[in-house]
Amino acid sequence: MISTRSLYLLTFCFCTLVSVFPLNSGTSASTSLWGEKVQFNDPPCMWQLHPEVVVPALNELSVCVLLRGSSLAQWTGFVYKAPGKNHIELGLAATSERLTVWLFGQFWQLPKVLKLNEWHSICLTWSSKARRLRFYINEKIKLDVNVDPGLPQQLAHNGTLTLGQSHYVGADGNVWPEYGNNLQGEIGLFRMWGKEWSPMEVRRLGCADGDVLSWDLRQWKHDCPLTPDDSLHCEWSRYKIKTSVFVAESLNPGNCLVSPEEITRNWLESMLPGSISILDIFVSLPNQTCHMVNTSAGPHVKQPQAMEELSNSICGKCFSCEVDVSVDPAANVKVVQDNVTALLNSTFSYNSLTLTVDLNSLTVFPAVAFPVLPEPLSSTSTALTTPLTSFVGPDVFFRVNVTLSMIGNPTKPEEVIKRWVKQQLESNGVMSVLNLIIKEQVNRNMKQYIEDLMIVHSQQKQYICNFHVQTSKQNNVTEIKSLIDAALASKYENGSITIQTKMVATEQIVPGNCLEELTSTSYGSYIWPETFPLFIEEMGCEKPRSERAYRQCKLNIETDRASWANPDMTNCEVLVTISDIGNITVTPDNGAEVVGIIQDIVNVQLGNGSQLSSSQLVSVVEKLWEVVDISIIDSASGADIVSIVADILLSETDVTPVSNTVLDLTEKLGNSMEFQGELTSITAPALALSMVNVDRDEYDGLTFGVSMSSEMNPEVHVNQSFESGPLPQTDATISLPSELNTFFPTGVRNRVQFHFYATQDLFQDPGIANATHSSWSLNSYVISASINNSVVMNLGDPVVVTLNHHNPKQPEDKVQCMFWDFKRNGGLGGWNGSGCETRSISSHQTICLCDHLTHFAVLLDVSRAPIPEAHGHALTILSYVGCGISSLFLGFTLVTYLVFGKLRRDNSAKILINLSAALLGLSLLFLLDSWLSSFSNYGLCIATAVALHYFLLASFTWMGLEAVQLYFMVVKVFNTYVPMYMLKLCAVGWGIPLVIVSLVLAIDKDAYGSSPTEKATVSLQSTEHFCWLQNDISFYVTVVGFILLVLVFNASMFVVVLIQIKKTSTNKKSTKRSSTLRELRAALSLTVLLGLTWSMGFFSFGPGRLVIMYLFTICNTLQGFFVFLFHCVMKENVRNQWRMSSCCGRFRLRESSAWSQSTTVTTRCKRSELDYSDSVASTNSSSLKSLTPHSKQHPNRPNRGQ
Repeated sequence: MISTRSLYLLTFCFCTLVSVFPLNSGTSASTSLWGEKVQFNDPPCMWQLHPEVVVPALNELSVCVLLRGSSLAQWTGFVYKAPGKNHIELGLAATSERLTVWLFGQFWQLPKVLKLNEWHSICLTWSSKARRLRFYINEKIKLDVNVDPGLPQQLAHNGTLTLGQSHYVGADGNVWPEYGNNLQGEIGLFRMWGKEWSPMEVRRLGCADGDVLSWDLRQWKHDCPLTPDDSLHCEWSRYKIKTSVFVAESLNPGNCLVSPEEITRNWLESMLPGSISILDIFVSLPNQTCHMVNTSAGPHVKQPQAMEELSNSICGKCFSCEVDVSVDPAANVKVVQDNVTALLNSTFSYNSLTLTVDLNSLTVFPAVAFPVLPEPLSSTSTALTTPLTSFVGPDVFFRVNVTLSMIGNPTKPEEVIKRWVKQQLESNGVMSVLNLIIKEQVNRNMKQYIEDLMIVHSQQKQYICNFHVQTSKQNNVTEIKSLIDAALASKYENGSITIQTKMVATEQIVPGNCLEELTSTSYGSYIWPETFPLFIEEMGCEKPRSERAYRQCKLNIETDRASWANPDMTNCEVLVTISDIGNITVTPDNGAEVVGIIQDIVNVQLGNGSQLSSSQLVSVVEKLWEVVDISIIDSASGADIVSIVADILLSETDVTPVSNTVLDLTEKLGNSMEFQGELTSITAPALALSMVNVDRDEYDGLTFGVSMSSEMNPEVHVNQSFESGPLPQTDATISLPSELNTFFPTGVRNRVQFHFYATQDLFQDPGIANATHSSWSLNSYVISASINNSVVMNLGDPVVVTLNHHNPKQPEDKVQCMFWDFKRNGGLGGWNGSGCETRSISSHQTICLCDHLTHFAVLLDVSRAPIPEAHGHALTILSYVGCGISSLFLGFTLVTYLVFGKLRRDNSAKILINLSAALLGLSLLFLLDSWLSSFSNYGLCIATAVALHYFLLASFTWMGLEAVQLYFMVVKVFNTYVPMYMLKLCAVGWGIPLVIVSLVLAIDKDAYGSSPTEKATVSLQSTEHFCWLQNDISFYVTVVGFILLVLVFNASMFVVVLIQIKKTSTNKKSTKRSSTLRELRAALSLTVLLGLTWSMGFFSFGPGRLVIMYLFTICNTLQGFFVFLFHCVMKENVRNQWRMSSCCGRFRLRESSAWSQSTTVTTRCKRSELDYSDSVASTNSSSLKSLTPHSKQHPNRPNRGQ
């Protein structure tokens, strides 16, 4: 298989060529006419449909064209005539006073004159089923009539079509123009669809090209001039690519078994730029010859008979493909067509196969970008070929249940099945597939499972399909059922995909009509007349009168009955505002209408602004409460009320003043709503309700759980038994014990209801929200349970509530289970922890055991507030910059002490070298950690985390050994000889960290890993993945505990040394100012060397946390730089070594002079406690000289301080 890198390289190279050599109208350009217009002037020219393009017989159609006239003389827009007939089947003409629309030889005239020299969008739609003809000018309906039932029911097949003038067909079969009524003007974008678009769909057609006739040069024959026109350019995002692809023979026959779908997807993904994404792919069976294959309702180029499958091999054959793509952002249609055509005009290699596109079949056209209901009928498929007897009557409906198996692995199996079903049944144009539902059947028996395992290179799955079939032609019902069964029983094979029907059950249904209905809405009152199933009724809006409202009589797949869908009032204006809600009278019977009015008003208000005002919110909530209190609420009305509440909660409306009222409203809704069965659930974004009717004697517990999707849509799970733990894959679960049945009231219906809230807006505790330094925050969703007409408390068996945390709990954080107390804060409500026991399962989940029922949640008490994102980013930069600087200067320090042997004659220098090496390893690993983690290599990440842990421990170990050395030099000056001293120090400095890291690995190697953790980076507030310790116990014992132990020891030594320095400095003859400066420099040097600045990390809390974090980051990431500053730059013997090695004459120091001076200094400072700082061991004197006289040393043992 071609690698991803190769695909990207190929795309990059081709895009570079396109940018250097712009596309032109050569062989690489498309034949699209988008952006071009046809000019009709004197002398007349001829623009006709190409003789080889066939217009199929259509039961419904839509035609749109752009037209601009330049003369008031009589003209013809277009004329379509049946073969051998002189009357006009379909046409448009005009005089100086009126427009004429032709259909099947009849015409309708409109007293309408188009303005000259202006473009006009003209559309004509017709449906034989609805017996309706509509005519539009600039998307406005100008003609809407019912046609004579005696007129033909289909547009004539394979007729002739001309634009700009009428025509006749001569005896020789050629098309000849009729002169005298030629258009003086221009025409563009002539398109035809095999579907009657609704008025709303006509307005949304935009750039979509026709599926019967398109604005493409290959479909037209002409001698008229074409002219580009920038005003005709159009930007669009949805396109369809159709073409035939030839696959060359391969030397390896095994490569020829790849599926056409797979090779097509790889081909297009490699050739098309990133702005074009593939939505769907449909390929045909491979064939030996290349020709354009069209399975849609579009025009057909006359071609040989349908291809037959020869083998599963794809080599040496052609296959046709139809691909839906999306362009983001939307782009100019002409540019997209030209560029895609050029990109696909080249061979492509895939898995040793070579693909070549048949350019004669390549078509790229903008597709309809909105859903079509009902789905359009196909008129060109050949699966169902048995004709039905012509009969004009009511539509007949069938319900079909199909069980089928599929072998193969298509990307979207449901789409493949959908295409197959529609191809099999919609082939003759008299059947339509509706409400298709496809579900995979997962519960198969063992025999089927074993058979599946024996299938090579493919996987067999079973699917259950349920759908309706509508036919407008009626024959014997038994005959129609037989036709459906026969069409679906045939085996389907397409390359590597095979569909085999297991069972087909077909039965006739009588859905009835949608009955006349009066609806009162915020847009006015409308009486919808009785309507046939699937018909779309329309009525004029009360305001404005020129617009129309639509409503479909839908067919319900669950009940097989016709019912009204919600009306589409998009074009109408709202007549009622929120201020008028108070004037609406609520009765027991009009609750649904009132809720609908409120929903419309709220949607309009939130659409115009982002929130409701406090007065508007109160009006809405009070009216909803009135509806719930007075009216009979069914499931549909209850769902609408929940939807209204959810919309308000998700807006920016402040609901705090009415939060308790809203909670009481939803609970009252759950108690009073009427529904069928024992259980019903209602969900809306961020909100869910479940109501369960229970029998007191049979009740044995209930469990309610909710899982949230990324789109904030909750999914409800109800188990009618008690579960002590959370339901799988849920974010919130509440389990009610069996003891609850003692609280069920007698003599009434017992109902348990559960509520779920994914928003915190209704639960704003003033005591928490208004507290300046409050660290409590709501850290879970809110879930509740209640029983109608009962107060549940003091339960013996607790209610078990399991809640997932929004933010993981840190070890220092505290979680507490609480319930919403309606009486707190003067009736505004607040959180209360009484009666609930908190049991933390993990950092991500908590269990609450409570003795009552109400609204529960988990609150988190964090010991420190999160660092703002801006400061976190700044700390990240400081951390990386500081570590980079330290790494550089630690390298300089190591090079200096390793190159100049005279500098490392004493143990202090050797210890400094080891400390610098440990700090350098720590800094480099910190810088590289995120990059190494990005490789997602488990072993590499563990090795990186182990090494980082090791060098961190080693750094602090050597800091502690620096304190030991300092103690021997300054405090315990005499009798400090230790044999093999440096060897023992190295064993401790490098061995102890090794032992600790090895123990962690031995106990749990998974203690190391990668996660977006902050504690590994200390000051680095980053969400990047970081290889570090993941086990909290290991972290706090081996890192925090170890560092704390070293820092306490070093701080003690620091105090002791400073006291000793202070004592010795009093014996020196120097000014008070110079003494103070030396002591300050000594203190700073020791602070860096002993790592005391790391102690700031233990004080990073409270109001000053942010300042301490900045100081912590700057001081510790620059520790290596400070080591270089105090122990290289500020030490005279180091500077002398640099000067002796300098290549510049004026800075170069003669070695004899320098070292003689250094010897004098060493003699005078031999017992100095600061080989670490010149502020204490100066070049002129030593504060410790009197403490370490030469006469006290062993003659053969060097003093410990050297």
